[in-house]
Amino acid sequence: MPPDEVFDAALKRFLAQQRVDMRQLAAQLGIGRATLYRRAGGRDQVLGHVLWYLTDRNLDRAVRAARGLRGPERVVGVIGHFLHSVQDQPSLRHFLATEPEAALRILTSKRGIVQGRVVDHLEHLMHEEIAAGAFAPRLDARTLAFVIVRIGESFLYADAIADGEPDVEQALEIIGRLLEGS
Repeated sequence: MPPDEVFDAALKRFLAQQRVDMRQLAAQLGIGRATLYRRAGGRDQVLGHVLWYLTDRNLDRAVRAARGLRGPERVVGVIGHFLHSVQDQPSLRHFLATEPEAALRILTSKRGIVQGRVVDHLEHLMHEEIAAGAFAPRLDARTLAFVIVRIGESFLYADAIADGEPDVEQALEIIGRLLEGS
């Protein structure tokens, strides 16, 4: 995790739909670029932490919004709320539009922090439902969580991946069918 002052400056720039540039961050913080890289890592690492912070907040809101649901309905409810909130986030949409390669690399790479942590979160959610006796998936929870995350990414980031339009409802229909009978 980058130091608080680096994270805060990067988050503010990102939310203001400004490019998170390491040279500008260093100048803003009154430190040299080499010091910034030593303290915070590279740009992808800084942006990864910013994006994870925003993602984690969206996941928490999605879980709260799905209170009262059980089993596959809870899983789909959390995913649906999460995907809609991500789709409606102006700073993320701006990042995807202006820097699609960097955005996809940071958001969807197995080497980044965002995708793996989203998979972990979804796997944990499914284990809660399994333990409650409300969910009996046909696949192991880890594999199912990974597949669901990849489906969500494919439809949510369709504009950056394949010049399509994001389609959260289509993703939710496919995920719902995947969970049917579970």
